[in-house]
Amino acid sequence: MPDLVIRHVDHLLAERIQAFAKHHQWSVNEVLLHALRRGLGIAESGRQAELLIDADELAVLAGPWNATEQAVFRETVQALSTARGDPLVPVARKAGLFE
Repeated sequence: MPDLVIRHVDHLLAERIQAFAKHHQWSVNEVLLHALRRGLGIAESGRQAELLIDADELAVLAGPWNATEQAVFRETVQALSTARGDPLVPVARKAGLFE
C-alpha cells in the first residue's frame, strides 16, 4: 500500500486528531484512515460512511449528547443517507438563486 504525507497540519487539527486517538485508544494512523474513509464515503464494510457515524464520536469535540440529541442525530443521518446525491449548486442555479 502507498504511504501518504500530510503537510501543513495546524495545531488545532493535530490536537483534535490526538484527542480522538486517545479517546478511542487508536493510533494516529488509524484515526486518519478512519476520517479519510468516512469523509470520502468509503467504509470497510461496504456501507456508506454516513450510516456508520456514531454520535458518541462527537463527544470528544463537543461533549456528550443526551438521548434526545442522539436520536435526532441518528434520524438526520439516516434521512441524509437516503437523500438524492445531486449537488445543490445546479439546483440553486436553476432556481435563479445566483442571479
